[in-house]
Amino acid sequence: MTALMERLRAHPRATPLAGFAVAAILLFAVAPTVLSDFRLNLLAKFLCFAIVAAGIGLAWGRGGMLTLGQGVFFGIGAYIMAMHMQLADAARLGNDVPEFMEISGISELPTFWQPFGSAPVAILGILVLPGLIAAVLGYGVFKRRVRGAYFAILSQALAAALAILLTGQQAIGGFTGLSDFRSFFGFKLSDPANRQMLFFIAAGTLLVVVALIRQLNNSRYGELLVAVRDAEERVRFLGYDPANIKIVAYVVAAFLAGIAGALFTPIVGIISPADIGVVPSIAFLIGVAIGGRTTLLGPVLGAIGVAWAQTSLSESFPSGWTYLQGVLFIVVVGFIPAGLAGLWPLLKGWLDDRRKQAPPAPPVEPVVLEEKVEAR
Repeated sequence: MTALMERLRAHPRATPLAGFAVAAILLFAVAPTVLSDFRLNLLAKFLCFAIVAAGIGLAWGRGGMLTLGQGVFFGIGAYIMAMHMQLADAARLGNDVPEFMEISGISELPTFWQPFGSAPVAILGILVLPGLIAAVLGYGVFKRRVRGAYFAILSQALAAALAILLTGQQAIGGFTGLSDFRSFFGFKLSDPANRQMLFFIAAGTLLVVVALIRQLNNSRYGELLVAVRDAEERVRFLGYDPANIKIVAYVVAAFLAGIAGALFTPIVGIISPADIGVVPSIAFLIGVAIGGRTTLLGPVLGAIGVAWAQTSLSESFPSGWTYLQGVLFIVVVGFIPAGLAGLWPLLKGWLDDRRKQAPPAPPVEPVVLEEKVEAR
């Protein structure tokens, strides 16, 4: 083990590759073997949250933008995927409109539904629309130098407005949302093998996202993003426009949230305004804060851990999890700003200080052996 660690230190590029290899083995080999179908589906859901958290880690951890409205972009991707799946199921059954529309008395397909009947158009909408909306919003906000608490309140208001808007629209399910999906691009969702395929897609997407975020963090752009977070006016004085740098991070975070929402819909089987409002947006943020927003893996592991704890503890303590989640967030923000990922550097620094303060050990006096000469 020591020899392996020495080799990894000698080759810095080998360390992330080894980390990705371990993560791939855990996700693609260990998890499907040790987890039941139900738990594996839950883990796939948590991986979707981790994809959103990775984007928040870039925007908030590296860029200092407290994004309280990621549910907006998550919901855009989720609803586009849900609309496509509903239209695909309706076409397979020979219906003109999805079943929930027939029950609601809607006999003609709304105009804004029609483009998403095409799979390429739906995929293009998932990949482009969240980022495009984020670019427009970011341009209007960051060019006016809106930041800090004002930006956080504005982003949260957008999430609340979208949830309220969707609740009143019966053409997209109203407050109950969209559900009862039968297939995913031609694959039956009732087949356990296809549901496992969804887990593999989510796991592979998460690994690609982590690699993308790592590349951005280690690039020149990542250095500029940190500089904008710490000293925005100095960056402007050096000739860079901080607004453009922030917009890129905001767009990337929205792009990742849209992809996560699109994967969340077939995995969970339902999407509703309750999944994209203020509460889910804050839950994303709590996972990032607890894990460690300034690190690469902190947001990902924090999101998975908090979601897993919520599911496990809410089964035993349904009314107590919300209070525990609030206490965790307060403790992390107040006493561990770097999150759980920052505990190891603190512990390592404390141990180093203890070693420096420890008194030196007293010197060991040499033992002189006297030779005894026997008298003849």
